[in-house]
Amino acid sequence: MTQTDSCIDAFIDTVVAQGRTLYRDFAWRRTSDPYAVLVSEVMLQQTQTVRVERYYDAWMHHFPTIDALAAASTADVLAVWQGLGYNRRALALKRTASLVTEEYDGILPESIAELQTLPGIGAATAAGVLAFAYNRPAVYLETNVRTVLLHECFPDEDEVNDRELRELLTQVCERVEARGIEARSWNYALLDYGAYLKKAYPNPSRRSKHHSRQSPYEGSRRQKRARLLEAILASTGERSEALAELHGYDHELTESILNDLASEGFIRCSNGFWEASA
Repeated sequence: MTQTDSCIDAFIDTVVAQGRTLYRDFAWRRTSDPYAVLVSEVMLQQTQTVRVERYYDAWMHHFPTIDALAAASTADVLAVWQGLGYNRRALALKRTASLVTEEYDGILPESIAELQTLPGIGAATAAGVLAFAYNRPAVYLETNVRTVLLHECFPDEDEVNDRELRELLTQVCERVEARGIEARSWNYALLDYGAYLKKAYPNPSRRSKHHSRQSPYEGSRRQKRARLLEAILASTGERSEALAELHGYDHELTESILNDLASEGFIRCSNGFWEASA
């Protein structure tokens, strides 16, 4: 989808104006430290800002630098992350910290391609680091940005493909840079306008071809994983039978979840007792 400069300029003007009015202040917006920005971007994956706000400062207090995170134990990392959900993100952050410390002298790369070679960093997260830490133009397509594009540029279309959105966003980014608009403030404006639209309109992202409704958390395997992991982190070691009885879970299901957690690096079994990985 190719737009004229005048159409793109009108879109940019709308977003910039909305961004001024709707700006949200968060702790991670008061820093340009690449590691701190990366932490926020990973925490914000599939998680609302109101929840991330409750965890971000504590994380940065415990692991203020990428070297501090690399040196931390898996148990400590998971304990600080506990309650934020999708615990794989915490392990990916720690693996990234170790790799950056060992291979990049503790400094995050400044290119999209290099960032995406690190654990847990996809296209959107890499673009977020580039825009918010390094203040460089990036095609930053995440749920709020997708909402803005659908609302402003595809108001009457359904099943809009992300490929179309990326093509348009690439044109927009080039025009934003040509107009001398700061990459950091531009992407903040997109995010804040998108957050507003999601409250003002019922689920605007549903018109994306890539929209999917998340399955209920209550009673799910995800919830059971979280509860078992929390119990193990709070103990010095538990047998699988005791963990199953503690939560009223089927023993076979409990064993299956524990083995999954172990294979993913969260826990280990020592002499029949489950404990957090070192």
